[in-house]
Amino acid sequence: MIEGYLEYYFGYIWILIPGIILGFWAQIKVQGTYAKYSRVQNKRGITGEQTAKHILNAYGIDIPVERINGNLTDHYDPRAKVLRLSTGVYDGTDVAALGIAAHEVGHAIQHDRGYIPLTLRNGFYPLCALGDKLGIYLFVIGIGIGALGSISQTIMIIGIILFSFAVFFSLITLPVEFDASNRAIKILDKGGFLDSEELNGAKKVLKAAALTYVAAAVTSVLSLVRLILLANRRRN
Repeated sequence: MIEGYLEYYFGYIWILIPGIILGFWAQIKVQGTYAKYSRVQNKRGITGEQTAKHILNAYGIDIPVERINGNLTDHYDPRAKVLRLSTGVYDGTDVAALGIAAHEVGHAIQHDRGYIPLTLRNGFYPLCALGDKLGIYLFVIGIGIGALGSISQTIMIIGIILFSFAVFFSLITLPVEFDASNRAIKILDKGGFLDSEELNGAKKVLKAAALTYVAAAVTSVLSLVRLILLANRRRN
């Protein structure tokens, strides 16, 4: 049993290295870019909250915009239909704040317009969340009772299948996030919220944020590959 657990925790661990490096770099990139453009104030002096409400009204979307504690904890809650902005973004008049606020409004617009990738992600979320937790748990159990042969293999396969739903979630998240950022930039530009120089800063902030989702997707895929290799090694 112990040997099985050790095999899971250390077997093919090198496969995850690219994802770990990318994730580390993405975090540095997003924190550095956000810090830089959070010091650049927009010329109109408009806050993230005002920006979000103005865009929502323009699109005929009647949902509340709330302040939430934390740093970069901004998100749109499709179940409660609430847009939540961190204090720095809610009250901020900087370029980064406006970019992030518009990005989250982009998710609200996606929801309102029935954007298919978002609909799929929301619909599969419960199964994906279950697969993320239960999949690994079952796989570890399966590899830990390797002496039971076919039963062990069956449990590991079930674990892999469940975990694949979590991988699907990370992949479907990419077009959702990219589309929200594209919508945000277009809205900020056409609405005159930011001038060309400020808009370029907002683009950099959102591109840096997108890297974190790319890193998460890469790590998720590599983790799935690793599980498959471990299961195959046990079978052989």
